[in-house]
This record gives sequence, structure tokens and C-alpha cells, in this order.
Amino acid sequence: MDAPPAAPSARSGPASVSATRTGSRRYIGRNARGSEVLIGPVDAPGHFTPGELLKLALAGCAGMSSDRVTARRLGDDFESTVWAHGDSDPVEERYFAVEEEILLELAGLSDADRQKLLTIIGKSIAASCTVGRSVGGSIELSTSVNGELLH
Repeated sequence: MDAPPAAPSARSGPASVSATRTGSRRYIGRNARGSEVLIGPVDAPGHFTPGELLKLALAGCAGMSSDRVTARRLGDDFESTVWAHGDSDPVEERYFAVEEEILLELAGLSDADRQKLLTIIGKSIAASCTVGRSVGGSIELSTSVNGELLH
């Protein structure tokens, strides 16, 4: 089944996104560049829940915000996985905390260089992760690299 097109909006711009209903509690999210993501409840195969998308936005933002400074120290081909963990409170229907976990291979670094990189990663995320900066006052947001909490 083809998803219906997004209804036009006079306010639509390059940073706008849309969510068009495709069924009961199911939507297709789109951006202006043509990318799509399925949004729905946890029991809808192939769909992300809105909470998963929030955590994915935080994980992606942390990774992108720290990517250049990490590549300068580990090389352009470094491998990284960023997780975002957290459950919503079922009574209040909100997230109180999300933990970002960055996994990197740092075995080739001295302790001093590793500490310096962790500090720089933390500063990069704090300074330029728009999503984290936007939700930081609403939820407790923590980030760790290989289990070491960034400050």
C-alpha cells in the first residue's frame, strides 16, 4: 500500500517534517529531502515509536556532534556505536532520564590522550548537540564513553 502524500503546508520549509496517518495509530514521517520513517506503537512491525525516535535523535545528535573531534584523534575510519537507553514513566507518560552510551575503540591511546578525547567529546556534545540542548532542561541526560561518564 502506498502511503498518502503529506498534506501541503504554507509554513513548510527545509527543516520541516510531517507525519501522515496511514492507519490506526500509524504514521509515516517524512522530511523535505524525501526520507521516510514509519511511526507507530511498539507492536507495529517495522515502525519506530515516538519515544524511540526521540532517543534515536539524541543518539544520532551525540554521534554527529562528536564525530569530527573523534575522527581527528582516531582517524576518519573509526568505528562507533551510540546507544540511547531509557524507559518512559507509564504514570506520567514522559521520559525523566535518557542515558547516551558511546562505544569506541580506544585501546591505542595513552591514558592521557584517552582522557583528553573524552573531555573533548563531552564538550563537543554539550556545545553542538541541538537535540540534547533542547531536551536537557526537561529530562536528565547523561553520556558515557565505554562506560565512563562524561561531565
